[in-house]
Amino acid sequence: MYPELQKELETFERRTPKSAQSHQKNLKRIPLGVASNYRAYDPYPIFVKEGSGSHFRDVDGNDYLDHNLCFGALMAGHCHPAVMKAVEKRLSTGTMFGMPHDMEWELAEEICDRFPVEMVRFGSSGTEATMHAIRLARAATGRDKVLKFEGGYHGLHDAALVSVKPHAPEFGDVNAPISVPGGLGVPKTSIANIPVATFNDLASVELRFKENPGQIAAIILEPIMMNVGLCIPQRGFLEGLREICNRNGALLIFDEVKTGAKLGWGGASEYFGVKPDMICLAKSIGGGLPLAAFGAHKSVMNLISEHKVFHGGTYNTNPVSMAAGLATFREVLTRANYAHVDKLSQKLTAGYRKTIAKVGLQAYIANAGANGALMLYPKEIRNYRDWTTIDIDLWRHYWFAMVNRGVMPQPYWWDEQWTISVQHTDADIDKHLAAFEDVAPALAKAQQERTAEVVAH
Repeated sequence: MYPELQKELETFERRTPKSAQSHQKNLKRIPLGVASNYRAYDPYPIFVKEGSGSHFRDVDGNDYLDHNLCFGALMAGHCHPAVMKAVEKRLSTGTMFGMPHDMEWELAEEICDRFPVEMVRFGSSGTEATMHAIRLARAATGRDKVLKFEGGYHGLHDAALVSVKPHAPEFGDVNAPISVPGGLGVPKTSIANIPVATFNDLASVELRFKENPGQIAAIILEPIMMNVGLCIPQRGFLEGLREICNRNGALLIFDEVKTGAKLGWGGASEYFGVKPDMICLAKSIGGGLPLAAFGAHKSVMNLISEHKVFHGGTYNTNPVSMAAGLATFREVLTRANYAHVDKLSQKLTAGYRKTIAKVGLQAYIANAGANGALMLYPKEIRNYRDWTTIDIDLWRHYWFAMVNRGVMPQPYWWDEQWTISVQHTDADIDKHLAAFEDVAPALAKAQQERTAEVVAH
């Protein structure tokens, strides 16, 4: 471990004793002491008390500039006034009915106006959206297999928990990755139905279709792979996938749980100019409440209408979440707010690049829309295998040092990215960049010393 990382960890523990106590309590009744595995990290996670706008406060009273924003689900920021107003109104008129209401078609219209789909169904989480999209694709094609990319994350159902974070030597050749279960409890039959390819490698995709003629129902992917920081699709990659699907009678599913709201007004299809057959939405479309949707052409969605594919859910179109969703689409995810976020993103990116160059850090900044990340690599990563070479201690040094200076630069874990909310300001970006400028020289020094050690050995 880097000496500087050890110092930052000691500072973190001094600043957050109440979080440590809260975590110890949780451990007695809750596995890992957290409600989702992604929230667990050493020495213990920060316990939050409250949030507003672009900031949150922990149980120890520390204030943080927030670029975690619930793993990118809060592009609205905390307690956005328009969302709060819409939600408060619903709280006194009924929170659940399990019956249709007019907000359903209103939000469906908003989604169909922005994205290349004709009909939608709603749910509460990204996991639900991708699970139902995969089932629909299988029904529409009469095929069982679905191709995903190594390192891609699409939720927590069996079809998604394949080759999410596989390790050598189990993952095989980069040109033909082996499908690896994402933990115990995933049936072997599920794994057999999920062939895996390498992101940004059309040849690996072609190979899977050649090996499984007439058997692949769909390709599912995040248009920008966001389970490895940010892995940007190379020129022609998404267009190539569209052509492969057309040629093989398979559907192209864009998992836009992260990109749908945060890339721009029309999501990835507008951003990249490639139209999928189906999209999955969640996270930031709810403005802070659980909301998800999946959509496609009528010919696919009619399988639900014809009672050939079953879709249900007690919490679907919960009026409080729907009110939040409508307020989010109409008053938060506006073209004016996207322009505001883009301006802040350019400023943050330019500031990081200037400091990186000044201190000689071997790194680059990847960014798209409201998303960005400090990527600690000498050159741009193109796939999951490239991402696995990261210096984890150096990344932890960066994260804890920033947090100790009152800036949460992204969720904990080196596969995540920052989010800029519509409530972030120029002053927030100045604070973020000042913290990084303070931290960067020690990062560069630690990196250079580690490189020298490796060369010496």
